[in-house]
Amino acid sequence: MPKIVLMMSVSLDGYIEAPGHDLGWHRVDEELHQHMNDTVRRLGGLLSGRRVYETMAAYWPTADADPDASPVTVEFAGIWREIPKVVYSRTLEKADWNTTVVREVVPEEVRALKEAATGDLGLGGSEVAGEFLRLGLVDEFRTYVHPALVGHGTRLFPEADIAAPLDLVESHTFSNGVVLLRHAHAAAT
Repeated sequence: MPKIVLMMSVSLDGYIEAPGHDLGWHRVDEELHQHMNDTVRRLGGLLSGRRVYETMAAYWPTADADPDASPVTVEFAGIWREIPKVVYSRTLEKADWNTTVVREVVPEEVRALKEAATGDLGLGGSEVAGEFLRLGLVDEFRTYVHPALVGHGTRLFPEADIAAPLDLVESHTFSNGVVLLRHAHAAAT
C-alpha cells in the first residue's frame, strides 16, 4: 500500500523557512534538484497546506517558459503541473494545475486517498504536517537537512504531544552538503 511521506527541506536548527517566508538559505543545486525530480515523479500525488501550494503555484506552472531555465527546472515544471495535488486549506477558494482543495484533514478520507493512490503521497507544509502527525497519518519522514542555521521562522515540527520511535532507513549526503535523512516508524521496519 502507498505511504504518506513527509518530505521537507529543513535548516539544521529545524526551520522550513526563515522570517518573511524566506527560502534563500536552501542549497538546491542540479544534483539535488534532479534527485527531487526523480523522487516526485514516482509519487502518486502531493499533499500540502495552502502556503506550500501557493509558493509552488507562483513559480512552477510557467517555470519552463523561461528561456534561461535549466533542463532540471524545465523537467520539474512538467512533473509539478501533471501530478495530482491536494491542498488542505480553509481559505483557498480554488486551485489549478490538477489540484483539489480540501477543507479539513479527515482521517478516513486520507486513508481512502492513500488506498487509491498509484504511489506514495508526498506531504509538505508545517501546519498540515502537524495535523497529519497528530492524527497518526504520516508513515515515513524524508527530511533534507540544509547546512544552515536560520534562527527564527517556521519550524518543521510544531510543539505537540507527539512521540514516536523512528528508525533511520536511509541517509545520503549530496555534494552541496544537504543530507537526506529517511526515517520510518520503528514498528514498521
